[in-house]
Amino acid sequence: MILNIRIDHTTADINTIEKSTHELEGLFDDISNTHHIQEYLKIKTCNRSELYLVSDDFYLDNFNFRNFVVETDDDALKHLLRLSCGLESMIIGEDQILGQIKDVRKKGSSEGYAGDILKTVFTKAIHVGQSVRKRTNINKGSISIGSAAVELAESVHGDLKCKKVLVIGAGKMGTLVAKALAEKHLKAIVVANRTYNRATCLAKELGGYAIHFDRLDEAMTDADVIISATGAPHPILTYKKVKNAVSTEKCNEMVMVDIANPRDIEEDIKELGIKLFNIDDLRGIAEKNRKMRESESEEAERIIEEELLLLKKSLKHLEVESLISNIRQTAEKIRIQETQKAVRMLGDMNGKEKIIDNLTNVVVDKIFSDIIRNIKNAAENDDKKLIETAECLFAGEKSK
Repeated sequence: MILNIRIDHTTADINTIEKSTHELEGLFDDISNTHHIQEYLKIKTCNRSELYLVSDDFYLDNFNFRNFVVETDDDALKHLLRLSCGLESMIIGEDQILGQIKDVRKKGSSEGYAGDILKTVFTKAIHVGQSVRKRTNINKGSISIGSAAVELAESVHGDLKCKKVLVIGAGKMGTLVAKALAEKHLKAIVVANRTYNRATCLAKELGGYAIHFDRLDEAMTDADVIISATGAPHPILTYKKVKNAVSTEKCNEMVMVDIANPRDIEEDIKELGIKLFNIDDLRGIAEKNRKMRESESEEAERIIEEELLLLKKSLKHLEVESLISNIRQTAEKIRIQETQKAVRMLGDMNGKEKIIDNLTNVVVDKIFSDIIRNIKNAAENDDKKLIETAECLFAGEKSK
């Protein structure tokens, strides 16, 4: 069974997502302690937290999933393909999710907790995401969460051209924010990050300047807009910190946009007169973007349906891969033995041994090609009887 457990912006607000992200970690531990998990991968972004599991002994009734969406097999696979295409994103067609899926697959593969099944599934998801973007205009002129955050700030201040903006966080999301801001030709862009070198590199690229994290208080005093997107596990800007750093007059003019998960900015700073936005406030922009891309989404859905069928075939083939591998190894062992025997019997061949080797290769491939194709077809059609028969036929050599 392939299992997907998730919570995202389609079913929950940012507060619920934050709480449930921690619950999902606990749920994963409970499942791991009571069931055999063959493979797993986790996806976490600013507005979703997902878990993909492969298990042969999992029973849904054993757990209380509360706020989570739970899907298995075909439904889980289709969700991932839609996710890779940007159809499950708050900003339809955004490209960042594809990079995040690539990162998750690479990490899972290198650290050994993603096996053949999830590597096959996530590789297909990446391929489909790339294909949809190439064959449709789903991401044409695409805006990101970062540029949507800038749009929120503009909804209050209007043109940001003469405004000073502080970006907290120089990771992937902070970079998206900063690049969206760079297009606005601002008065100043200030980048703060715990790793100062990263802040310096990003600021240089954007024509802004970097500050050390311990100078945040100073940077806030004259900022018109603050956009925060760090990976910190706790708030960066607390009520007390902001109150001590920013004057009452400045608070009434300031806009803060928090696109982190968990959130970087405490909710009660609104009491200071600051206009604070978070991921939930992006929904209006997201809906406008969705309507613009409805026709492209339909074409993307068609491609997904086609690719889902191919993915299911690939997964069925995986079920008999060890059997097919054994057949090939058995055939190759026999081929080599008999080829060497024939060469010895023929004596000096003046370097023409390769002809005999190529001949036996072709003969073996032709003999077993139909057998292997029939086994794959049996797997696709769930013909367990034929597969068991094939296993019996080729078990003798395997057991030696």
